[in-house]
Amino acid sequence: MPVAVGMIETYGFPAVLAAADVMVKAGRVALIGYESCASGRYVISIRGPVAEVKRAMAAGVDSVKGMPGAAKVESYYIVPNPPENIEAVLPIDYREGSEPFRV
Repeated sequence: MPVAVGMIETYGFPAVLAAADVMVKAGRVALIGYESCASGRYVISIRGPVAEVKRAMAAGVDSVKGMPGAAKVESYYIVPNPPENIEAVLPIDYREGSEPFRV
């Protein structure tokens, strides 16, 4: 089964929380993690089957765009079938905490 990685960069922690909540409910995906990448910006990563990641990413982006206040999507990207060398270098692989929820 082909897998994908989806990442959303948001402005504001409530936005990343809303995106995470909606994404894991919208598709059969596992939350890989999140990181603070700059002042008030966060990146959240998910993994799962390509079609499920696409559906979950669309829902996550829409949820942040619909939030009031300063919350916004800075950027987002889907990597279908990431090669092993990318997984070895970038923090997009399943981690110990996400392994029990692996799809």
